[in-house]
Amino acid sequence: MKVGSVAIVGRSNVGKSTLLNRLLKEKVAIVSDKPQTTRTRILGVAHVEGAQIVFLDTPGFHEPRHLLNRRMVRTTLETFEDADVLYVVVEATAPPGPGDLAVVEHVRAAVAKHARPVVLVINKVDLVNKARLLPLMEQYLRMFPWTEMVPLSAETGDNVDRLLTVTIPLLAEGEAAYGEDVLTDQSMRTLAAELIREKILEQTYEEVPHSVAVEIEQFQETKKMAKIAAVVLVEKESQKGILIGKHGERLKLVGTAARQEMERLFGMKVFVQLWVKVRESWREDEHTLAELGY
Repeated sequence: MKVGSVAIVGRSNVGKSTLLNRLLKEKVAIVSDKPQTTRTRILGVAHVEGAQIVFLDTPGFHEPRHLLNRRMVRTTLETFEDADVLYVVVEATAPPGPGDLAVVEHVRAAVAKHARPVVLVINKVDLVNKARLLPLMEQYLRMFPWTEMVPLSAETGDNVDRLLTVTIPLLAEGEAAYGEDVLTDQSMRTLAAELIREKILEQTYEEVPHSVAVEIEQFQETKKMAKIAAVVLVEKESQKGILIGKHGERLKLVGTAARQEMERLFGMKVFVQLWVKVRESWREDEHTLAELGY
């Protein structure tokens, strides 16, 4: 069978995690409209006829301000070394910007060291007039010798099958690395923390989303129920107040939304308890980052 790994790279907010979820037909990566939502490499396994494809979702390229962000960018660069194929994801809604150009240069350097196929994925075609696509594709064609170029919508699924079709011939023949029941390397504990963070991203704005981390303090699982106790870390007292909300309403909304999503994904009842703690400058703290898996 055809087997191989595909790194999904691009600047922040181009829809890489949405694409991963669409390719797997299941949610393994959280998504939001906030930049830098993905903080670690997320592995997802697609089992398709005659092939097993290991997708590696990566943090978006950005200008790092904190130790956390520097580690995120390093994670993406290291993933380049592991992948047999690269997907470079860009948006159909805008011409190539400085962030896209930086990604292309990183890809150029990676391919110079180790040649491999590079597929340009033009995402969010559902948001533009199709007449705008051809000039955009011509712009990108002048930037790099892409192996394939696939316009699609990760949100609607339009043309995603075409992406799989062009990818399979680019892979080598070999034996499957994962069993047919394996979807991701993320544990339920990790997914729980990420789903809580996703709901916080939906409820908060400005600096708060970037200053939040979730640490699972207790995870008890039986056949019918999971009991989860989590601490939400912020960097300032003011952020703690925003996150808790008046009479605790915002934190309650976060907990309810996270619980409902977990119950759908885990297929069991879930009980969630949340606390908010202030840990100043945790994004610069080596020990905290290690504890959080960053």
